[in-house]
Amino acid sequence: MLENPRSPRVRAVAKLAKRSAREDTGLFLLEGPQAVREAIAFRPESLVDLFATPTAMERHPSLRDDARAAGIEVQYASESVLDAMADTVTPQGIVAVARQFPVALRDVLADAPRLLAICEEVRDPGNLGTIIRAADAAGADAVVLTGRTVDPYNPKVVRATTGSLYHVPVARAGELADVVSAVTAAGLRVIAADVKGDDLLEARGSGLLAAPTAWLFGNEARGLADEALALAETALRLPIYGKAESLNLATAASVCLYESAFAQRAASS
Repeated sequence: MLENPRSPRVRAVAKLAKRSAREDTGLFLLEGPQAVREAIAFRPESLVDLFATPTAMERHPSLRDDARAAGIEVQYASESVLDAMADTVTPQGIVAVARQFPVALRDVLADAPRLLAICEEVRDPGNLGTIIRAADAAGADAVVLTGRTVDPYNPKVVRATTGSLYHVPVARAGELADVVSAVTAAGLRVIAADVKGDDLLEARGSGLLAAPTAWLFGNEARGLADEALALAETALRLPIYGKAESLNLATAASVCLYESAFAQRAASS
């Protein structure tokens, strides 16, 4: 059992909370039973190490069994070691190290996607993680990251996806203009989600949302720059019927993605 929270091995795991360490190693942190369970189910080959306290394994015997079936050894560690490894203040007794699995935009587009989420300058890890989770739930084909959007392997992003990082491709794709050009050439309509746009409710009856679509979402504080808006074919806004000043980015993105998912499924039924 690992018992020294200051050992080089423990410190190496803890360093993965920093982007520089993730970029140097190509590894990232997984915390908690749900994220580790999804990794075992969908990409067991990506797991490098799995650490857990004996108490945590007693609480999650199915995870222990799944790990064994996949040929993954559970390495037992003390509570203090798990505390030192984890990025969270109150870890759940299970931490894993996994290899990153980057996806290229060209591979995403080669599969003829019908629904994408493009995130431009999304800086909040919780928002990005929730958008990835919403994209997964809505059946989107991929999430594409442009500009200075937060690293998808940031521990806070990974936690917010609750395992969806393993279900939907996430591509880091560089400059927005290049991405929009490639997405448009692949036959998708780029729709910006922006307060300056037309009412989304009015777009429902036009058939606009049933077409292959890439939703474009901007920065939490500033939204989309005029230059980014100009790249989209059109812009739509979510109407505010109550007294709320605005909607959280991830909430708005969830609604937009589901609107397209509903429209596309209705059109194909």
